[in-house]
Amino acid sequence: MKAILQILYIFFLTVVISSCTNKKAETVVAKKTSTIEISPKKIKEEESIEGIYKTAECGISVKITKTKEGYRYFLKTNVRKLEGKATYSENESGEKYLILEGIKWDEYEGDISNEEDTDSVAGSNSEPLEIPIGIGASYVKDTLTIQNYGNSMNSYTKFSECGLKYIQLIKR
Repeated sequence: MKAILQILYIFFLTVVISSCTNKKAETVVAKKTSTIEISPKKIKEEESIEGIYKTAECGISVKITKTKEGYRYFLKTNVRKLEGKATYSENESGEKYLILEGIKWDEYEGDISNEEDTDSVAGSNSEPLEIPIGIGASYVKDTLTIQNYGNSMNSYTKFSECGLKYIQLIKR
């Protein structure tokens, strides 16, 4: 009987030790957040961004067309007509964006939230900021939304011919 208990004890220890040493290491994968450019072929037909988008308040219209290379835009306001490449993208959370490339913002004073308190004469020696180029618009179903201007901490204006904070261009 003592021999059987010793064999069972050794068997039990062998099972316990082997189960502890055969565990696979867990792999932790860090999530990346990124924006993915979507080719025109991958967009569902019912979500086609092609078309003419207009806002009644400011008289701004944007025509989006699909080409072999991607998308193109034609923007018309009461003071300018511009055309260029439009880049459609989607981030991992599903938010969709359209960038109208080549459009220079009207005004840009930059982020002033971290500036030291200086008088205007002392601050005048700094180099002027480069005005950003390219207008980003969020895309939801049939609406493009552009944040047209910032606030006192981040002062900018993209389209001075429109006084709206958010310009909503709706597909017609």
